[in-house]
Amino acid sequence: MRGAAIQLSPVFGELEDNRKRAARAIEEAASLGAELVVLPELCISGYVFADALEARALSEHVAGETVAGWSELAAKHELTIVGGICERDELDGLHNSAVVVDKTGLIASYRKTHLWDREQLVFAPGTQQPPVIDTDHGRIGLAICYDSFFPEVMRGLALSGAEVIVVPMNSPVTDPPFLPVPVEVSLVIASAAVNRVFVIQADRTRPERGVGWAEASCIVDPDGRLLAGPNHGRAVLVADLDLGLARDKSYGERNDVLADRRVDLYESQLPVPPVA
Repeated sequence: MRGAAIQLSPVFGELEDNRKRAARAIEEAASLGAELVVLPELCISGYVFADALEARALSEHVAGETVAGWSELAAKHELTIVGGICERDELDGLHNSAVVVDKTGLIASYRKTHLWDREQLVFAPGTQQPPVIDTDHGRIGLAICYDSFFPEVMRGLALSGAEVIVVPMNSPVTDPPFLPVPVEVSLVIASAAVNRVFVIQADRTRPERGVGWAEASCIVDPDGRLLAGPNHGRAVLVADLDLGLARDKSYGERNDVLADRRVDLYESQLPVPPVA
């Protein structure tokens, strides 16, 4: 299976133009043979909201125009597409969400459970654990940006049978930046290796309202090897993924990253009381 991570450069608030930017990038990925295409977090609305009122004006339902357009592209090219939207729910609540779309239309959606910084002033956190979805292009685990910083999330997706974990992301750049690669790339390399899964992470580029981005888009294999990325600027990264490698959790003849867990010990651990 060939996967793609799209490092997109949306412009804040330009919904229709951003849909066109995303569509062009999806078409480019399809022309390169991609079957699973991952777009960044909040790639249609933009990310740096002044407040919830501004976010609401740029929000949409999961069955809205963005998903309709991605569904058409998925059907045209036989793709699975994952991307982030500013979701308005049926009760007018706001969520930082990701959708999964294939040739039949919307097949899954997920609301980010771990909100970063000012996201907490805009969005309600999701209440459902990150999902694993059976698709035509493998078993896909879904996390959004800061979710992937939590080992429990990535391990949970692996335990649920994910072969590929996809991570739509908008990660603000640190100052000074981490070298030789952004810490977000180091984390995803570690997550891929310790869980023996593929990870496709799609970050964004171009400053928005004074915020720069880590440009941490990459594709990583179950050994923790970078198959594509990171890149500067707009990019469509592609790599071939042998999903059978992600179903094999062994390290050599004697070790298995899931079977070797000592759950009996982990569950018996209690917090150490503070020293008086």
